[in-house]
Amino acid sequence: MLPATHESQNTEWKESWRDEYIKWLCGFANAQGGTLLIGVNDEGQVVGITNSRQLLEEIPNKVRDLLGILVDVHSRQEGERSYLEIVVEAYPYPISYKGQYHYRSGSTKQELKGAALDKFLLRKQGKHWDGVPVPGVTLADLAPEALTLFRQRAARSGRVDAQVLEDSTEALLDNLHLLEGEYLKRAAVLLFHPRPEKYVTGAYVKIGYFTTEEDLRYQDEVHGPLLQQIEQTLELLRTKYGKAHIRYEGANRIEEYTFPEAALREALLNALAHKDYSGSTPVQISVHEDRIVFWNEGHLPDSWTVENLRHQHPSKPFNPDVANTLFRAGYIESWGRGTLKMIHECRVRQLPAPRYYFETSGMVVEFVRYTEAYLRTKGLRPELIPLVLYVQEHGVLTNSLVQQLTGLSKPTATRYLTELEKAGYLQKIGTRGAGTEYHLVGSV
Repeated sequence: MLPATHESQNTEWKESWRDEYIKWLCGFANAQGGTLLIGVNDEGQVVGITNSRQLLEEIPNKVRDLLGILVDVHSRQEGERSYLEIVVEAYPYPISYKGQYHYRSGSTKQELKGAALDKFLLRKQGKHWDGVPVPGVTLADLAPEALTLFRQRAARSGRVDAQVLEDSTEALLDNLHLLEGEYLKRAAVLLFHPRPEKYVTGAYVKIGYFTTEEDLRYQDEVHGPLLQQIEQTLELLRTKYGKAHIRYEGANRIEEYTFPEAALREALLNALAHKDYSGSTPVQISVHEDRIVFWNEGHLPDSWTVENLRHQHPSKPFNPDVANTLFRAGYIESWGRGTLKMIHECRVRQLPAPRYYFETSGMVVEFVRYTEAYLRTKGLRPELIPLVLYVQEHGVLTNSLVQQLTGLSKPTATRYLTELEKAGYLQKIGTRGAGTEYHLVGSV
């Protein structure tokens, strides 16, 4: 039996040996390790090889000479056919093949170049992009107002010793781990330089209001130190792009925005703290009447999926020095709770849970308030739309309520609820029968 039923992150099949397959071994060594099977076709069937004894001696030597690493090569048997199993460990330092760096991602091999190679080499050295020193920038180049803003917010958060906040700028940045010897780190430039784009292309925020996917009505760009970008972007979202609904509780006038401000704040902070700044694209926020979409260039930690974001998870910031400063200033938490806070804030307002997904090499957070127009664009049948809008407004839906609202029979109401559940709009809470309630997904 083969040790795997399909090709994967850690397994590759080849019908016969070619010396160029040493690139695949290089990719495994640079990633999580893996196994290359020789004598197995693309369907996972053992077709066998005739020169296994010769390859048992040649392959380890060639790998050692070209990659400088050791691999285990074993001869395996399935019936009368023999095949080879080449096992590669993950290496803690970069492995190159004739000056090229290959990496195993999913079931494919990639040659790393440009920004991807820089990122890989930094990670293998135990460093991150935002921890690299920047020559030619001095403490005098930083924006005093950004440093003052940090001191004010950090004093309020209580996460920096009061004496440190009174120290010199150099001592403060050293305490925040934003210095590398005599140099400022990239994180310091992003956070405190008046024009970080001079050193980091795309280090700003772009906001646009759309009436349709193609119809951009107006837009803004927010530049400057990262700390000030946060404040200015939140102010724009509240005053220019947000739509407040006014209600009264007694004599008190209450303005309530379509989407909870606390959730939008977390989405913005996550986008800025986790953005891959080695790319050149700014954080983008698309505002529509029924939704707001945050996009930032970047990706999740290895082996993570978006499902991790919906549950308690460890904090693994893409830019740890930036994230640490934002934490000290009281902007973010350090325990990976930002995505959970977004879900909670939407739940309090009886809104659907935010969607987390990847699109065009970036991470997306999407907040939605269901409207008839939005649900039609998603292809929901017209007779089901009022039911989704009802549960969004009132928080709960039952079979008997569906019957009262529509005049349908119990079996038809059951079918409608089941269809909405399968489509991902509703989730069932409680036991079968009269006690069964339906809520918006993520709202309970």
